[in-house]
This record gives sequence, structure tokens and C-alpha cells, in this order.
Amino acid sequence: YTAHECLLLPYEQALTREDSTTGKYYDCSAHMLWVGERTRELDGAHLEFVKGIGNPLGVKISDKCTPDELLRIIDNMNPNNIPGRLTIIVRMGAEKLRKNLPGLIRAVQREGKSVLWISDPVHGNTFKTETGYKTRDFNAIRDELRAFFDVHDEMGSHPGGVHLEMTGEDVTECTGGLSGVTEDTLKDRYHTFCDPRLNGEQALELAFLIAERMRQRTGLPPLE
Repeated sequence: YTAHECLLLPYEQALTREDSTTGKYYDCSAHMLWVGERTRELDGAHLEFVKGIGNPLGVKISDKCTPDELLRIIDNMNPNNIPGRLTIIVRMGAEKLRKNLPGLIRAVQREGKSVLWISDPVHGNTFKTETGYKTRDFNAIRDELRAFFDVHDEMGSHPGGVHLEMTGEDVTECTGGLSGVTEDTLKDRYHTFCDPRLNGEQALELAFLIAERMRQRTGLPPLE
């Protein structure tokens, strides 16, 4: 399955088709589309567009989103409260997540809204080095993921997934982790033209940490 941000509306509109058997409209550019943190205005064109398509949808949420605003976004994007229709993609940074996510989850639980919670631990942890490289630190990404799992454990809710920017290639775009990338070695294989990606070793390390946490949640013994 494929997913991407619903950003360029003329592109998305051009690839939207009517299903001849149901009469519903689907955006055929991807299976799932999400609306970004910067384009999720309640009276904006992006939310208006996704209301009219039958695809599974997502929305990026930062610490700027209040519980009341989140509920209005949910009502806008999934007015019939269809399970599986809407995913909340959380991007805040570890400290802000621990402070703000419980209130958002509490509001969703109180109103009986059906959503899937996903962590995006990369976009809230981007910074620029003194030498001008845009990067992310592995430890900060790991800490946000831990905070995400901790809060869901406390709230009795389910951490439903993780959204990462990564590549299997041996790039040096994000610092930290067992791969040993530092700010001084970013220049060695910094290939991205946009956002910095976890390399294959960093992504695999993170995957094992997530798997260990999932085993812990289900009562399974730790991996040897």
C-alpha cells in the first residue's frame, strides 16, 4: 500500500475518479492520504477536499492542536465515525508529547471517536547544525517514541503505528545510534535533497527497539 501527504490539490484532483459501482470518489494517487500540520485549517481547502473522497485519511497533529480543535477536525474528516477511516499522526517532540498528548487522547475517548494513533517521531526533532546541515538526532527520535508508548500505556489507548523517514542506504543524514554518525560526519554521505533520513542501520535499530516495546506490552519475554 502507498500513502503520501495531500499537499498539491491540483495534482490530487486530477487523479480523483468516481467508482462506477458505488458512485463514491477516490483519489487514485495513493491508498491513504494525510493532511499536514500546516494545511489542516478547519476552513481550508485541504480538509474540504479530503471530505469528498473515500480513501483512508490521516492528519498530522503537533503540540499546537488543542483537544477542542482536534475534535472538530475529526468531525470534519470522519463525520460518520467510521472505524479505520481516520488516523491521527502525532509529531511533537518527547517533552511536548508527554504534556499534550494525554489531553488529546482523553477528549477522543470522552467523545467516543474512532481513530488510529500513529507516532511521527522525526518531524518534530529536526534542527540545523552550525555547519548548515539539516538533521535529526537518533536519541531524540527514540525518546519521542518512548514517550508515545508511555502515554498510551497510561491512557489505556493503543499505539497503532510509526511513521518514519528512512532509507536502506548507508547515508549520513541523521546523527546518533549504533551507526555512529556525528555532526562532523554528516558531510560524508549526505544525499538527501529534502529531509534527512535515518539510514538502514539506524532504522533497523529503531525497529528492534519498537519490537521490544511491543513484546513488553503483550507480556512476551524480551528478545535474547
